[in-house]
Amino acid sequence: MRVINLIVVHCSATRSDRCYTEHDLTTDHLRRGFSGAGYHYYIRKNGDIKSLRPVDKPGAHAKGHNANSIGICYEGGLDEHGRPADTRTPFQKHSLRVLVMLLLKDYPGSRLCGHRDLSPDLNHNGEIEPEEWIKACPCFDAASILQNPPPPNPACLLGIFS
Repeated sequence: MRVINLIVVHCSATRSDRCYTEHDLTTDHLRRGFSGAGYHYYIRKNGDIKSLRPVDKPGAHAKGHNANSIGICYEGGLDEHGRPADTRTPFQKHSLRVLVMLLLKDYPGSRLCGHRDLSPDLNHNGEIEPEEWIKACPCFDAASILQNPPPPNPACLLGIFS
């Protein structure tokens, strides 16, 4: 069994106004020579969580960190003009938080980070700063997933759903 101590959040680096399915992602990764999708989980715009690679198998998503990590990717990451942006829908934000919380329960002590946070520390100050990022991915601060719980569903507060 693999030792997991890192959960890495990615974006698919695709435009928010276009659809990019798990099949599209897997096909693109196969074309790049991977044995399948490099991520363990993929979160679609509607919040669906797709399992792409067994967790007991190393990913192909963060060079130098695949042996001990789980990779999560959300559909999007570029605005309609192709510029890096946090394009997560409310559904994606919710699903990502739930998935991360479950994984942290399964792998206690794991560190949560964004792909960009694994860039080299060029000035050796112990912090990966924006000017050092190799990529903008996932286009938001992944640590914020743990800091900002989503607001409650108003329908639940009214007792419509229970």
